[in-house]
Amino acid sequence: MKNQLFAMILLLIGTILTACQEEIRRPDIMLIPQPASLNNLEGVFQISSGTKILINSDSKEMHRVTADLSRHLEGMYEIKCKVSFSGAAEKKSIFIKLNTGLSISRESYNLVVTPKGILLESPSPNGLFYGIQTLVQMMPPVKQSLSEVVVPSAEIKDSPRFTWRGLHLDVGRHFMPKEFILKYLDYMAFHKLNTFHWHLTEDQGWRIEIKKFPRLTEVGSVRKETLVGHYGSNSYDGKPAGGFYTQEEVKEIVAYASDRFITVVPEIEMPGHALAALASYPELGCTGGPYEVGTTWGVFDDVYCAGNAKTDTFLMDVLKEVIPLFPGEYFHIGGDECPKTRWKECPVCKQKMKEEGLKTEHELQSYFVQRMERFLNENGKKLIGWDEILEGGLAPNAAVMSWRGEDGGIAAARERHYVVMTPGEYCYLDHYQADPKTEPLAIGGYLPLKKLYGYEPIPAVLSKEEAKYVLGAQGNVWTEYMQTPAQVEYMVFPRAAALAEVVWSPKGARDFDGFKTRLSRLSKFYDLMGINYCKAEFKQ
Repeated sequence: MKNQLFAMILLLIGTILTACQEEIRRPDIMLIPQPASLNNLEGVFQISSGTKILINSDSKEMHRVTADLSRHLEGMYEIKCKVSFSGAAEKKSIFIKLNTGLSISRESYNLVVTPKGILLESPSPNGLFYGIQTLVQMMPPVKQSLSEVVVPSAEIKDSPRFTWRGLHLDVGRHFMPKEFILKYLDYMAFHKLNTFHWHLTEDQGWRIEIKKFPRLTEVGSVRKETLVGHYGSNSYDGKPAGGFYTQEEVKEIVAYASDRFITVVPEIEMPGHALAALASYPELGCTGGPYEVGTTWGVFDDVYCAGNAKTDTFLMDVLKEVIPLFPGEYFHIGGDECPKTRWKECPVCKQKMKEEGLKTEHELQSYFVQRMERFLNENGKKLIGWDEILEGGLAPNAAVMSWRGEDGGIAAARERHYVVMTPGEYCYLDHYQADPKTEPLAIGGYLPLKKLYGYEPIPAVLSKEEAKYVLGAQGNVWTEYMQTPAQVEYMVFPRAAALAEVVWSPKGARDFDGFKTRLSRLSKFYDLMGINYCKAEFKQ
């Protein structure tokens, strides 16, 4: 009996080792997101420490591109390849070519792998970077010292479907350390996501240093305790919670994102979701307080006083410090879930409405948003906000993030405003992804992998011309019930992979069964990266 058991163990070990060796020798081409065009070719290319990585442009951006490939080869396989400048490919080399003559978009790339070498071309470093991500996924998902890495031969012509491929993170409800933000950006880059929407202020915490207003972090970054369980439980943990990013840390994070061709879009919430700011500077509210940093979730009546000139001055001074930290095109001002209760009673708001001829409090909010937009435009930024900014009249050049379904996005696109689709039903990654009875506590809702994968960002009711205003889609990660980085990872992955394919791959190429097969291989990379992903998704 013992001999039989021993033999069975040896057989099992042999099977596992054989599978690993097969993966190393002949990896299948299973990529996420699925490329626009992929043709398998005969043979493989072998990468070893003697393989040269050649670049035809000695720019800083080209070295950023090759750095990601070098990090992977050395970190996973202990293979160190020399990076050299060259005007042409050499035999048995990896040639990364910046080719401005290619008539493809800046994020597109062409990749050819043959036994003679690898050629990666794009008209910009952005496209080359995404080609590197594809090349990395073509390598074996193992972490061990290898004399050579085998890459299957193929010809790939790839291009993203949308320019905005976003992932959001709320650090207001629960603060996430800088080290995790950097990992989050790595995960985004691996999935070819290019826009990080960083939700920095909330009722429950102000998370960015503003030097002119130190109380925002001295007072506003810390709440005395946190709700336990769902809204209305009236149970609290009794533990202070806080944290914020210094401006130097923000610069570091933005630079790290830039090295991975990710644009960071900051969000400073206004005029609602402002309790942390009001607790710090009570004169900015309609009643004058006292206020305290939010300890529960939901929507609060106390918001910035929209009629008070001090509010404008304060917010513009905040923006003056934040704008230089973020070189991207867009600046998010929130604009969502702003009750008008205090404004209806506030004599200052009533007087402002009378002076400006505003008939409703919705028009007062629109007036407020338009003032902020003018300021942002004057400082080289474009305003983007949640779809509530449509109420009372949309600011002239504003872009809309449609979260309460698709109606806001449809209305904005028809008015020729740019739109990012992020409806809660399909794009809120804080919703349950499997049976709530078996899952960690979440805010509610139900968004399984298959449902997200089936989402179509361009509503069928839009004309071809109107559809051009849909920039793309984004997954939103609200952290009321995510206290740690591990919990964030669990809720985001592997659903972020489905999102990546929605926003990158051709609509007609999507196939959920094929995606699940490819995802099984991608999960091996997740294991190597140490991502705490949800394994329940693989059973659906």
